Amino acid sequence: MRPSKRDLNEMRAVSIETGFTKHAEGSCLIKMGDTHVLCTASLEPRVPPFIKGSGLGWVTAEYGMLPRATNTRMRREAASGKQGGRTVEIQRLIGRALRAGVDRVALGERQITIDCDVLQADGGTRCAAITGGWVALRLAVNKLMKAGDVKIDPLMDPVSAISCGIYAGQPVLDLDYPEDSEAGVDGNFIMTGSGKLIEVQMSAEGSIFSRDQMNQLMDLAEKGTSELAALQKAACA
Repeated sequence: MRPSKRDLNEMRAVSIETGFTKHAEGSCLIKMGDTHVLCTASLEPRVPPFIKGSGLGWVTAEYGMLPRATNTRMRREAASGKQGGRTVEIQRLIGRALRAGVDRVALGERQITIDCDVLQADGGTRCAAITGGWVALRLAVNKLMKAGDVKIDPLMDPVSAISCGIYAGQPVLDLDYPEDSEAGVDGNFIMTGSGKLIEVQMSAEGSIFSRDQMNQLMDLAEKGTSELAALQKAACA
């Protein structure tokens, strides 16, 4: 039934290659099917002015897509002089999702910026960015702890994200672009490794959905993020 021939509860193949770039304190290339995102984490000895002097750390994110990440070339946002609304929304989502899994007191007064650059898009780029972004964050924090700059691990639980939706009348896990573009209901679920919810984005796109269907999608999301958390831990081991 699915264009990819996957089972309803089957994710695309996922791989996480750590240490993908030379200079960043943490980096990985995450592939979820044909969606490929480069995630890097950069440490900075400063925080935004609104928390300066508070002793709290900060995690933020930036997101972008290369011009040929999609089937037709997109104009670079830098060429237009400003970021698009979608870009701003996604990078704010990534930042607040990752902060939810951080003990900002333990992190100390420093900032970690997660850069997520989509090299190739086939649906679920924000979910891949969050999942890979946590791996880059984990690697950067590992360096802080190894150097003795952080005494208590500030990362409380892995954070990952997966898309689920109603496609051809059936609840499915991890939508690729052909499914995402035709799904009657589309959702993104951000969860911790222990199964706690951070954020749910759900919308009906051409059809409505029931509470029972919502519960089915939640079950699929819990399965997917549990598998992603295991992959994240293995990648950082």
